[in-house]
Parts: sequence; C-alpha cells; structure tokens
Amino acid sequence: MLIDFLNLGRANARYEPAIREAIDRVLRSGYYILGEETAAFEREFAQYCGARHCIGVANGLDALHLILRGYGIGAGDEVIVPANTFIATWLAVSLVGARIVPVEPDDTSWNIDPKRIEEAITPRTRAIMPVHLYGAPADMDAIRDIAQVHRLRVIEDAAQAHGARYHGRRAGSLGDAAGFSFYPGKNLGALGDGGAITTDDDELAEGLRKLRNYGSSVKYRHEVEGVNSRLDEMQSAVLRVKLQHLDEDNARRAAVAARYREALAGTPVELIGVPGNVESVWHLFVVRTPKRNALRDYLASHGIGTQIHYPVPCHRQEAFAGQAWPALPVTERLQSEILSLPMAPYLGADEVDYVAEQVRAFFA
Repeated sequence: MLIDFLNLGRANARYEPAIREAIDRVLRSGYYILGEETAAFEREFAQYCGARHCIGVANGLDALHLILRGYGIGAGDEVIVPANTFIATWLAVSLVGARIVPVEPDDTSWNIDPKRIEEAITPRTRAIMPVHLYGAPADMDAIRDIAQVHRLRVIEDAAQAHGARYHGRRAGSLGDAAGFSFYPGKNLGALGDGGAITTDDDELAEGLRKLRNYGSSVKYRHEVEGVNSRLDEMQSAVLRVKLQHLDEDNARRAAVAARYREALAGTPVELIGVPGNVESVWHLFVVRTPKRNALRDYLASHGIGTQIHYPVPCHRQEAFAGQAWPALPVTERLQSEILSLPMAPYLGADEVDYVAEQVRAFFA
C-alpha cells in the first residue's frame, strides 16, 4: 500500500465541482481584488471564529506581521514567541524590528509553556504570540492572565488551528487578534497562498484594512505607509466553498487521530497530550521517539510518506545565525525526535491501520 503524507489533489477532489463553479463565478464577475467574494468570506470566517472582524491578507506571515504593525510594535520592543514553531512566527517579529524572545514548550502538549513565559517578560515586552501548534490551542487562560497582569497584547498564531476550540471558543477569538494561513495544506486551505486576521478590536481592524491596501481606504489617497497584502477574489471564492465543509473535515481528522491513538497505545512512541478543555483539529498527527530517523526510513520503505515539523529549530536556522539565543534544550530534543504521520480527512480506516501496523512492526 502507498500512502502519501498529503495528497492535495485527493483532498480537493470532493469539492471540485463547487470550486470550479466558484472560480467561474469570479471570472464572469470581472472583479478580482477586494470584491464581494472577499467581503463575503471575511463576514463568514469572522462569524465562524466568533470574532467581530476578519481582514483577508496575502498569507499567514503577513497576517502576523501586520497585526504587530497595527499595534505599533517595532524597534526597541520585545515579543515572546514559542521556541518550537515554524519560522513564520519569528519572522513576523523580526520584520517589524522587534526583538524575538523564545520560550520553551511544555513537554506534554509541545505548545508554549505558560510557566516559562513570566520569567521571559521584561520592561520592553509588548506582546505574547502563542502558536496553536499542530491544531491544538495553547493554554490561553494562563497566557491571558499573565498578559493582563503585565498589560501585554496576546496575538494568536492560529495558522494550524482553523476551527480548534478552547473551553468551547474557537481559535481566532482567544486573544486580542489572530493570524491565519490558508496555505493549501492547511485544514482550511486555498489553491495558493492566502491569510486572514481576526479580531474584536474595531480600531485595529480599521487600521489593518488600510495597511494591507497600500495604506489606503480611498483609492489613490494613502494615509499611512502600507503594503500590498490582499486576499484575492479567486482564493476567497474557493475558501468560501471549503469553509462550509471545515467542521466535517475536522471531525474526520479527529476520527483518524483517535484511530491512530488507539492503535499506537502501548508502543514506545510518545503521543501528544491534549488537555480536556481543548478540541484539537489535528492539522498534524505528530509522534515522538528517539528512533525518529530510523522509523521514518522504515515507513518510507513500506510506502508511507512522513514529514518532520520542523527538522531545524528557529534559533539554529542560518537566517538567525549570529544572534545570542538562550539555551533551548527542550525544543532541540523535541525537534530531533518528532515525526508527522499521514493526516487528512480523506484517509480511510484501512490506510490508518496500515500506518499504525507498520509503526508497531518497526518497534517489534
């Protein structure tokens, strides 16, 4: 049996007629940027997340970067971020000229550890940017409590958590603002790059709509130095189709994850801990073992695709070479041991069972 880590053609096949109809609708409209499709998607996604505003942008990195700009965070400021994350979280901070302050993950959930956040705060700290890694929200009550005491902004990196819930509330409504990515492999994925910001902050939303559009709210009148970062009509139309099926797809992911967890119980692989107040959307199904590389090679030899998220921690990337980082042993150990197994809503029980059987066979 051959099982790709992710097959986007297979993932989108179920929606193909509706997607084609949506694309044709955009083509016929003759309006391709900041039109009705984007306005409609922004309304629908804001309502879905339980937020007052949604601002569509070009990608997830822009979403985080623009939130920081919208709050006036820049040179001389510090932003606390997870040490264990994709580099976009860090780049958003460096792009505004602020100082990145990495904090180690909790050793069970692998999300940022709130107990370590407090000790990282200085008089220059302006914001905490938790990441809802692999589809499970971070411990937002603890993070918000810390932020309230120190008067800090909480900016969610929700790029992997479309539809995830924390105490019943969806990601995108758990902080001051949230950045989403619609990269094709996400739970809610476009057919190219795309992103969005959600917030209840009216003033921030108004500023972000200008920032994303050359600093303009009226054509050819530029009130601030903005950028060109707009979610286009084609991607908005596609996302509107797929948003209708997101809860169903997430439920399928949860069923795949439950089957994996049952089948892998009792094996030497460590499974991620998901607190009872969290509803993960299982963007990734990540296991942990010191024999990660050997397991990956074994699964590849049996036709199973895997990925490592992420093989090189941010502080070891060449992009950040030469900067003085604190010791981050938890992150380094974690990223030398984690492996992502195939995870998608289209996976059948036979495919999940085959992957689990091969993992068990490796350790046997």
